[in-house]
Amino acid sequence: METTKTIKVLIADDESIVRKGLRSTVPWDKYGMEVVADAPNGRKAWEAFLEHRPEVVITDIVMPEMDGIELSRKVKETAPNTKIILLSCHRDFEYAQQGMKLGASGYLLKTAFEDEELEGMLEKFQSELLAASESKVTMENASDQGERLSTLLYAWLNGHNDKFVGEMEKRTREEWYFHGEPVYIYLVKTSGCESSWLDLLKEAAYEDRRFCEGAIIPYGQDRCYCIVPKSELNAVDMLLVEQKSKSAKLQWARRGPLLHADERLQAWSALHQEAELEKIHSVSAVDWPDAIWRAVKLLHDNPAAEWSVSDVARQVGLSRSHFSILFKKAVGDSFVAFQYKRKLKLAYVLLKDTTLTMQDIAERTGLGDSKYFSKWFKRCTGQTPSHYRAQQKNDTLLTDVHLPK
Repeated sequence: METTKTIKVLIADDESIVRKGLRSTVPWDKYGMEVVADAPNGRKAWEAFLEHRPEVVITDIVMPEMDGIELSRKVKETAPNTKIILLSCHRDFEYAQQGMKLGASGYLLKTAFEDEELEGMLEKFQSELLAASESKVTMENASDQGERLSTLLYAWLNGHNDKFVGEMEKRTREEWYFHGEPVYIYLVKTSGCESSWLDLLKEAAYEDRRFCEGAIIPYGQDRCYCIVPKSELNAVDMLLVEQKSKSAKLQWARRGPLLHADERLQAWSALHQEAELEKIHSVSAVDWPDAIWRAVKLLHDNPAAEWSVSDVARQVGLSRSHFSILFKKAVGDSFVAFQYKRKLKLAYVLLKDTTLTMQDIAERTGLGDSKYFSKWFKRCTGQTPSHYRAQQKNDTLLTDVHLPK
């Protein structure tokens, strides 16, 4: 007889006593749950989430390296059905509200909640998760496979590990072989649509099971990768056009034909980078002329390179003057201004989220040595990079101080 699957729980809190207390005092077995990992900060919690894929996450709001709000956002983007409980203090009420808007199931006052309050939530989660599991029991294997692939793909595209590479090579020889046909990889984007791509497919009653079930990898809430054999290309294109007539904000991009695993991996990476650029600049590739899109991608792919206007114009096949005019019209900034804004944004991230030396950051931003980088940063922001970094750390420490009772 098949036993009920244990519900996995992840606890994230920078206070060891809180993590140990939750582990030891809550009767997890009573709710069919098991704590599979705990983490002292948001970054490690995110890594543990990718590894274990827990169905329940209990997280403090204020944590070093990544706070609970950002952790919740990333978790919900990757696995929308995950149940999240936020642990908050009085001062965190507004943050708790942000978390609830992201889809957290509830929050508890860290210093005063009753055991019954937490256990009531866990009982509710158990009931909801079991009901959801029972309703899709016939699809469980396919669903687990899709979630696993989604996790592996996410981890690979974001530099966490390369397990997806081996999986891709294996599937290219087996279920994604398609009788030796070349394939096309689509990235379907449903941001702003009322339904996900999988839901749109169900509504369309699309019959090709290879496409519907065997070769679709969801990526967050509003992206989906699809592997399509060449013989199905026209049918899929027609389906996309048909669905766009119903959901105007539906967008897609594709790469192909692709035969070997390494070609497919390159296509996945290229589609992902393109989508990230669209997200950063709030545009799609069709919004900018192709030459400008390629220029922006070149700058983002090579952050340490010191490109001149002439260099980039030559790379995209335009004259310097034509490129400069077209760039300003499309992007809204001159090439030089865009370069400086891009470097400044990268510098902010490296100062705040890493422990790299000033020399390392200067090299990664293409600003030469640490002395020049410091002068440049101060000229742009009015403060030295060291002061900015110290200020970020102090802000984190201040939000960590408990209010007196």
